[in-house]
Amino acid sequence: MQALRIISEEHANLWRIATSLDQVADEIDAGAPPEPAFFNAVFDYIEQFVDRSHHPKEDDFLFRLLRLRSDKAATVLDALQQEHRNGPGQLQALRVQLLQAGYSPRVAPVFTAAVRLYTQGLKSHIRVEEKDIMPLARQALSAPDWAEIDRAFLDNNDPLFGASAKAEFRELFHRIASLAPESIGLGGHSAGQLLAGAAPANTEVLLRVENMQSCYGRIQALKGISLEVRRGETVALVGANGAGKTTFLRTLSGVQPMSAGRIEFDGEDISKLRSDLRMRRGICQSPEGRQVFGPLSIEDNLRLGAYTQPKHQVEGDLDKVFAMFPILKEKRQLPAGTLSGGQQQMLAIGRALMGRPKLLLLDEPSMGLAPLLVQEVFNVVKTLKAQGMTILLVEQNAFAALAIADRGYVLETGKVTLTGTGQELISNEQVRAAYLGM
Repeated sequence: MQALRIISEEHANLWRIATSLDQVADEIDAGAPPEPAFFNAVFDYIEQFVDRSHHPKEDDFLFRLLRLRSDKAATVLDALQQEHRNGPGQLQALRVQLLQAGYSPRVAPVFTAAVRLYTQGLKSHIRVEEKDIMPLARQALSAPDWAEIDRAFLDNNDPLFGASAKAEFRELFHRIASLAPESIGLGGHSAGQLLAGAAPANTEVLLRVENMQSCYGRIQALKGISLEVRRGETVALVGANGAGKTTFLRTLSGVQPMSAGRIEFDGEDISKLRSDLRMRRGICQSPEGRQVFGPLSIEDNLRLGAYTQPKHQVEGDLDKVFAMFPILKEKRQLPAGTLSGGQQQMLAIGRALMGRPKLLLLDEPSMGLAPLLVQEVFNVVKTLKAQGMTILLVEQNAFAALAIADRGYVLETGKVTLTGTGQELISNEQVRAAYLGM
């Protein structure tokens, strides 16, 4: 039933977009001008992703087989599939009304009313699928049915929903987050692009930690953690508050003293190296709470991230960060403390990338962000993963972290209690109950 997990993840993302549209409609009604670039980015995403891939996959596999297996499904599916067919026409009507609203402010209320009607329909559609169709599918479909459905949804070579299409959809969503008003997004005037790439598989161990222990005074925070990260992997650390996740990252980067254990990185024992020397070897961290240098300019914050790098490559690396996060380029001379929380998070990630990390440590990158930017953070992580970057991710959103991770470790009171692939941990009943709210 992996297809249902994929569909639910897509529903969550669409719900974020619908909620964001409602909030922007409220701002327009309060006097803000409609921003055509943002709305067209949203419409492009829905047109390309929902109408071109999401709905056809449901229609051709899940809905088709459900009609064959259940007499109860036909009436509900008829209504849902009619809504699928109506979708492109509704988007085209919204594009026309957006154009008219740009010509005359008096038309703006008509446009915002149409936007709310559309998002209301989108949310209703999602509710019906989640509350009616999915439970019925779980009950009515057989194991061979699920094998066929899952094969279609998990096919990475599928031209409509394979790896290249997913990269395209991440790019489309990146445009939404970049162009969305600062109240819900990054507030940029240009979208930039996520720099995609294809990374070869690699099983070589880059990081090996053995029996790591660390204390705060008499309190032992880490009680013998052992783990490994292979080159090119994304590994997630999940656990409750106080489990030791942030302490582990701080100890790994050398900020927090290690009282016992061994750290091997890229074939070298770095257990006794200072934090700055670990950074020079390629361990770069985007810390919890962003911790940007508020009085310094955005550009200076980024240049500090490249302090240990050869000067001749800094300008090119700056251009790459600005291409990914154009809002940082637009505000490059402003103090970093003037940025919104989402903008500061992108700055913190960009600053870490300026160090050309062999291992990127991300500590709670989605904490405190608007829903749209939470998804954008994971878009960025997926893109860096596709480029072959090795990532160690600590994240409060355990489900989202495990969903994109190759492997994961569950920490409890300073110890590793479970490990496995991301999907194995998502399916583990203990993890689902304790961390995923399921």
